[in-house]
Amino acid sequence: MGSFSIWHWLIVLIVVVLVFGTKKIRDIGPDLGSAVKGFKDGLKGEDEKSKAAAKKAADEKLIDVDAKEKSDH
Repeated sequence: MGSFSIWHWLIVLIVVVLVFGTKKIRDIGPDLGSAVKGFKDGLKGEDEKSKAAAKKAADEKLIDVDAKEKSDH
């Protein structure tokens, strides 16, 4: 009862193939890959948005002063 033998795993594999079919099992890899890529792109987009927001906040705190020389006239 502690561990499964090769026969147990073989029966589980046959049941999975019968339930889902080979086409669906074959499509899992590309679907999972595209999901991971989309997740990474989403994280990268959020990171860029947060950097842009931080830069905008820093720019709003800057004071642009135009210094001129004092004339003695």
